[in-house]
Amino acid sequence: MKKYIKIIAVTALSSMMLPSCSSDFLDVEPEGLTVESNYYRNEAEAFAGLASVYDLMRKNSGGFENMITMFNAGSDDHYAGGGGASDGAGIQSFSNYTINVNTVPDSFFSDYYRGIYRANVLLSKLPSVPMNETTKARYAAEARVLRAYYYFNLVRMFKNVPLILQPLSGSEFYSVTQADPADVYEQIELDITESINALPMTLNPSNEGGRLSQGSARAILGKVYLYQGKNTLAAAQFAEVNGTPGGISQYGYSLEDNFADLWNVSNRHNSESILEVTHSSQGSYWGIWGGNADEGNTVNVMVGPRNYVKVNAAAPDLPSGWSFNVFTQDFIDFMQGDPRFEATVFDIHPYEDFAQSQNPNSHAYIGGYQDTGYFLNKFLPRQSDVYSGPGDAVLNYKQNTYAIRLADTYLMEAEALGGSGARAQALLDAVRARVGLPSVPVSMTAIKNERRRELAGEGHRWFDLVRWGDAPTVLGPRGFVAGKHEILPIPFRELDGTQLVQNPNY
Repeated sequence: MKKYIKIIAVTALSSMMLPSCSSDFLDVEPEGLTVESNYYRNEAEAFAGLASVYDLMRKNSGGFENMITMFNAGSDDHYAGGGGASDGAGIQSFSNYTINVNTVPDSFFSDYYRGIYRANVLLSKLPSVPMNETTKARYAAEARVLRAYYYFNLVRMFKNVPLILQPLSGSEFYSVTQADPADVYEQIELDITESINALPMTLNPSNEGGRLSQGSARAILGKVYLYQGKNTLAAAQFAEVNGTPGGISQYGYSLEDNFADLWNVSNRHNSESILEVTHSSQGSYWGIWGGNADEGNTVNVMVGPRNYVKVNAAAPDLPSGWSFNVFTQDFIDFMQGDPRFEATVFDIHPYEDFAQSQNPNSHAYIGGYQDTGYFLNKFLPRQSDVYSGPGDAVLNYKQNTYAIRLADTYLMEAEALGGSGARAQALLDAVRARVGLPSVPVSMTAIKNERRRELAGEGHRWFDLVRWGDAPTVLGPRGFVAGKHEILPIPFRELDGTQLVQNPNY
């Protein structure tokens, strides 16, 4: 921990002057290196500092070690896939539950602490920055909610994590210990509840896309309550976010009319988007991949079929990908007949069959590891999206991803309501009606099934199974062990020479 925090302390400030990959509004020109004591002299520098805090939102879908593909791989809906059993030790070992202190990727721990460090620095400097007080309060609120969100991801991944609320230096690094998870959750709740009123009700998507609003903060808070079993509090927050099921909420949220439109690269910051991670093609290249200046969405290239060839006019025009996160046959069987199937799953079998019918030596693609022929269509790269500017094209896809969207909060509210009652029924009905499905009686089973279909491939399934207590049964055949695999091991690099203690049974 001390090693990483020291590295973060050196690098975070320099990156505060760089553009963020996480939000459209964060268009900050680099100004070179400035020592911390001379920084935050005005509102522009405070804004650059805020940009650096948002930057770690990219963890959802940027870099090889991203939340979406990692946690898809650990679920029953996907295999890790990729080029082989050794293609990414972290994602492979999580998928088959051999993950250990040496294979768990360090970045799932360290990247979020980098964001927390930046939030702590900004919060410590903001009071003395000469700027409009209302704007200052908004910046502080955004920093605190982002810090809360990063801690939420840490505590639900690792459970036992340090709680650091100010920049550390010197001997303080050597005394860092893990906090009681209840204390971490308490701080998360405090950061959000004390910040909501300083955030705007709605955003202007043309120049504030990706920033936090009252609605997104409440959605995060509702999710935080839900993961602690505080269902009454969770339902109340989600009700504020969701409004009348199927209508337009007080924050302007509404379900997109067409489910498939959610995955249109140009359909950014739409009415269903609550917490969105923004990507762009800004010339990312291998040397900065996954780092501060990496702007691209890596999920896109990761989930595409390998050595793809457009074999006929009916075939989609796709670039080659890396074949991660292929769907399991169990999921394909589960999704049969669902109107969301085509937007969710790319079935390559018809194109492979056509290629074979023309020439037994021809192929539409080369199957990767654990290949099933079923790929994640929500994030499948299109040839029209391939970047032609400087940098490496495979690292410059610009599709945004949703950390939270309205159909997700509808179903979480229905869950928090215990899967019963008129409002839970209306919430479930609205999600189904959007895709032309009839009403089914609301129940926890119906809600679980709807989440699996609606949110497939978006990185939620593993967390859902763990939250519901279903993971040992569902994931047992993959090697999941109850009392161990509900959380990840603390990476070895964080334990080496520090006060941190490994999680149980690792």
